Amino acid sequence: MNQIHILWVDDEIDLLKPHILFLEKKNYKVSTCTNGVDALDLIDEISFDVVFLDENMPGLTGLETLVQIKEKSRNLPIIMITKSEEENLMEEAIGNQIADYLIKPLNPNQILLSLKKNLDHSRLVSEQTTSNYQQEFRKIAMDLAMINSYDDWISFYKKLVFWELQLENINDTGMLEILQSQKQEANSQFFRFIKKNYKDLLFDNEKLFSHNMFQKVVMPTLKKGKTFWVIMDNLRYDQFRLMEPIINEYYKKQKEHDYYSILPTATQYARNAIFSGLLPSEMEQKHPNYWKNDTDEGGKNLYENEFLTEQINRNRLDIKHEYYKITNLTKGKLLADNFQGNQDNDLTVVVINFVDMLSHAKTEMDVVKELAGDDKAYRSLTLSWFQNSPLLEMIKKAQSMGMQLIITTDHGTINTQHPTKIIGPKDISTNLRYKTGRSLSFEEKDVYASNNPKEIGLPQSAINSSFVFAKEDLFFAYPNNYNHYVKYYRNTYQHGGISLEEMIIPCVVYEPK
Repeated sequence: MNQIHILWVDDEIDLLKPHILFLEKKNYKVSTCTNGVDALDLIDEISFDVVFLDENMPGLTGLETLVQIKEKSRNLPIIMITKSEEENLMEEAIGNQIADYLIKPLNPNQILLSLKKNLDHSRLVSEQTTSNYQQEFRKIAMDLAMINSYDDWISFYKKLVFWELQLENINDTGMLEILQSQKQEANSQFFRFIKKNYKDLLFDNEKLFSHNMFQKVVMPTLKKGKTFWVIMDNLRYDQFRLMEPIINEYYKKQKEHDYYSILPTATQYARNAIFSGLLPSEMEQKHPNYWKNDTDEGGKNLYENEFLTEQINRNRLDIKHEYYKITNLTKGKLLADNFQGNQDNDLTVVVINFVDMLSHAKTEMDVVKELAGDDKAYRSLTLSWFQNSPLLEMIKKAQSMGMQLIITTDHGTINTQHPTKIIGPKDISTNLRYKTGRSLSFEEKDVYASNNPKEIGLPQSAINSSFVFAKEDLFFAYPNNYNHYVKYYRNTYQHGGISLEEMIIPCVVYEPK
């Protein structure tokens, strides 16, 4: 490991000799000078790892030196040292991107801690994270052996996501591979849990699913005041976790209601269920003019506002609401610019389609395949979009207007890796993670099949019509042209089936800061 080279700039450098000797004994190399002009010359000549910079020097002040150092070497860490505790000096130094701020009289261990925090931070975090996960590994395995309830699976999946986000930022890829194997095992067990319990869970009104979210989450929030309700199509829990710190700058979390998407975990079913407050079989029966089955012509989510209006009326809510669907940047900017016009609404609903568009683009566009090559990159793209999106502008404006905020989604998505064969008639549905139709032939071990769809709240479009849902990271492939099909769809993001990523999804209520 190369020796760390420190430049220490202080007009009273002789008084700091004990600290310099202390650092040299710790194997740091220290060069010194007494003024900003000499410091700038040294930085031109020598590649330093860090600078200790006195704030109060005659001639070129510490802050003036700081600005000029940053112009020469933007990424060089600078630790400001001063006798003053004046807030405006601290704010100015921090605004100029110092790495740390120490106040005289200095303590040797204080200096050492600042160095380690700024120079060894990545290594120390990596080592500690690895150690913590190694300790947690056995507990995760034990929890997985015992888990057997709706709530337990939500808690367990959130723990897996926590460790995935922790481990992906360290250098030890081996730990992340171990976690991924635990995640695969968890998905296998979760599939068995859903296959055995889905029907009972779905009709247990104590459990939160797509079709009762409005009653259980939105209505109680509306009682407290004007509400901005955001439904981000196809948003996974891990993607939400990366977005959350940005939301927290403007909103304070009131309650997290993470919940299960209904099956199929697809927009046509899950989001219509959210807006209608009904299961798909009930939508087909009560609103045949709005509902379309997979094999029907036309868009499947054209009547979300009508479904929502019906639900509001059915619950006898005397509220004013507005519904918007954002399918491109132009629409998003237009709504963000005019968001103040929703000031008088009790409920403002916005559906955002970007994440869903991203997942589809990964299948169809080579450049997105490269940019979203794995889950980490997929999350990063989502975060980058959110940081620069009209949605964030809307959230800021909603906060300034005193609106409560609900962030949720209709379902998640999974990176599909393994094919499973299916055979059916020409009018079989096209989705890769679920199929519906007559006379379906498939691998029993790979699916959850329902020959009586109405038992799980789904419409039966024809006699002998059934639904099958793929497990884990499988996707359906037809025997005809099988190899081409598999190559095209492997490592793409799909939804509609049964996995933790698709079914367990965020729903969070916030109050403005």
